[in-house]
Formats: sequence, C-alpha cells, structure tokens
Amino acid sequence: MARQLYVFDLWAQRWRQREATGAMIIVRYADDVVVGFEREDDARRFLDAMRARLEEFALSLHPDKTRLIEFGRFAAANRKQRGFGKPETFAFLGFTLICGTSRQGRFQLRRKTRRDRMRAKLQDLKAELRRRMHWPTPEQGKWLRQVMTGHYAYFAVPTNIRALTAFRLCVTNLWRRTLERRGQRSRLVWGRVEKLSDDWLPVPRILHPWPDRRFAVNHPR
Repeated sequence: MARQLYVFDLWAQRWRQREATGAMIIVRYADDVVVGFEREDDARRFLDAMRARLEEFALSLHPDKTRLIEFGRFAAANRKQRGFGKPETFAFLGFTLICGTSRQGRFQLRRKTRRDRMRAKLQDLKAELRRRMHWPTPEQGKWLRQVMTGHYAYFAVPTNIRALTAFRLCVTNLWRRTLERRGQRSRLVWGRVEKLSDDWLPVPRILHPWPDRRFAVNHPR
C-alpha cells in the first residue's frame, strides 16, 4: 500500500504540473486525500484521470467518500448568486470542515469534531467506566483526565471549542451516571458532580495555532 500511495503522489504531482490550468493543492494522510482546485474543469478532469489511473492497478475510489463539492473563500457567495444553499461540508481526519466567516465577516475555514467520532468515543468511555465502576473515585478521575487530555491534544484546534465543551459535559454526565449506579442512588447531587468535574476533568482550551501560523515556517536553507 505504501508503494501505491507513493506512486499516486508522483502521478498527482505530474498531473498538477502538466495538466492543471489553475491552482491546485493536494493534502493526503495515508489513503485519505483531499484535492482542491481553483477551476472546476480541472477538478472534473482530475477525477476522471484519477479513476482511470486507479483502474490500471485494479483499484477503485470509495463511492461514498469520493465527491466534487464547491468549497472555499468564494463558495458561499457564488452559490447564493445562483440561488443555492450553503456550501457543502466534508469530513477529513476526524473533523467536519465548514465554510464559515470570522467576526469581521471574512472567510474562515472551520473545523469541528465529527459527530460520529465523538459519539463513538463516548460509547467507548461509557463501556470503560462500567468496567471501572468500583474503582476509587480519585482513580476514576485520574483515568478520565488522561483520556480527555489525549482527546484535547488532537481536537483542540481553533473554531472547535464548542465541540470540546460539549465533550466535557457528556463525560461529566457519564461519570455521574456511573457513580449513581455504583452507589445505587437515583440521582447524585449535581453540586458534588460539578466539584468532581472541576477537580479532575480539564477545561477545554485551544492548543493548536491557526493554520497560517502553523505552516508559516522558513527553511534554514
């Protein structure tokens, strides 16, 4: 698979240099690829060429993950002018990417934790909390802190604070239900739950810089 992906990179780079009539950008992680185009006709020609290229190696594009969408700085205005709705979103590496605007009204790429990824994470946490139901409360708190710290380390990107806050609230509720079940109480006093949450669960904050700062690096050469 690694060799096939390397061959794809070389082919895509050659296509960009020889065939593209406008700007083109390729972002790939393993076999997940997003390709952006300045011109729609380039996008359609590239998709046809890529499909034919993969068929030469008995490979095919995933039918549910492969699509052309209008996205970017001018997508919302162009679609509104043609009487269409908001630009479509797409998923990449655990995030939903959205055409948004800043407080100043400028275009802003928004990243939000995918709902299905958060739902799956919370389901796993629920099952693990049941396994750890009879652990001492501080031990549960230490474990949950580690889990949430790892989650924030990946998902704490600009524009995603609401999803991080919602994740923390869901974890708090899962922990409350576990403690109620362990103590055979119909309802735990919320004040105690809030105190446990404040003591053990880290408050979400943005850890990663904006992309323009993250990639604004000059090589020493």
